[in-house]
Amino acid sequence: MYPQPDEAFPYSGPYWAPPSLARTLLSQPRLWLHLLLFFATLFTTTALGARLQYNFTHQLPPFDLEQDLTAFSDALREPRMLAEGLPYALALMLVLLAHEAGHWLACYYHNIDASLPYFLPAPTFIGTFGAFIRFRSAVKSRRELFDVGVAGPLAGFLFVIPVLGIGMALSRVVPGIGQQSEIQFGAPLLVRLLEMWLFPGVPSEDIYLHPVARAAWVGLLATSLNLLPIGQLDGGHIVYACFGERHRAISTAAIGVMALLGFLYWPWWVWAAILFFIGRRHFHVYDVAPLGPGRRRVFVLTAAIFALSFIPAPVLYNNGQGWLP
Repeated sequence: MYPQPDEAFPYSGPYWAPPSLARTLLSQPRLWLHLLLFFATLFTTTALGARLQYNFTHQLPPFDLEQDLTAFSDALREPRMLAEGLPYALALMLVLLAHEAGHWLACYYHNIDASLPYFLPAPTFIGTFGAFIRFRSAVKSRRELFDVGVAGPLAGFLFVIPVLGIGMALSRVVPGIGQQSEIQFGAPLLVRLLEMWLFPGVPSEDIYLHPVARAAWVGLLATSLNLLPIGQLDGGHIVYACFGERHRAISTAAIGVMALLGFLYWPWWVWAAILFFIGRRHFHVYDVAPLGPGRRRVFVLTAAIFALSFIPAPVLYNNGQGWLP
């Protein structure tokens, strides 16, 4: 059933039924652009996935910066190799699409005009810069803002769990494999807990993650970055919905924590600087009705998801003498 108007915004006119979901999707402006970006991102993630699968099958180091970034041009020359990259690509695209679909469906439910997801292809060692949607109409209440902000991370995490489980089941122990790679990925708490359960006593760097598990890793990284309680990130929306005008102080404190983390992993300083100057503000929401106990419990659940997903040092590089951020 379509939600009734907020009590703070009574509606006395004739009942208006929203357009069907299918009609809403097909009537989106520039649908061709969304589809183009989606398939371009599917290509870049598939091309990278093919190289990851090749390395995994032949027990080569997971990443070689000089060789692996040629995967994108190699895929154009030999399209048949793309089939090997589909497990990574489809797993990652599924998680990203679930995240953005959660946001979009929450907007649809609350009658908020929002764009379809813009996927961002990228010839990098993960194959994408993620995806985002844009609001095209006002958000009337904090309850709506909370629902829209939390729906993406919850939906994405719901899909990450089976993807990660399948990927970890396909992973294997290869002693010393982590030291042979030029890039080492930090393990979020959820991944490390699964590693300790499935591979007891084995150091994290000796576990060779299957490409599907690496797709789940990217999904967890995207979830944690989006849940940072800053500005208009998903976490910023959630914090504003919960704490109102204290949002700015909380954002500033979170940026301060990021600055401290920069001593462990210097890219946090870059993020902290960018977010300090352009990311602390949030648009105003006029209906300040309390969220209620149900949404407060969801807030606690979301905080737990952030803790399980966050990676203090996501990517380290081997310069031949040791690991550097």
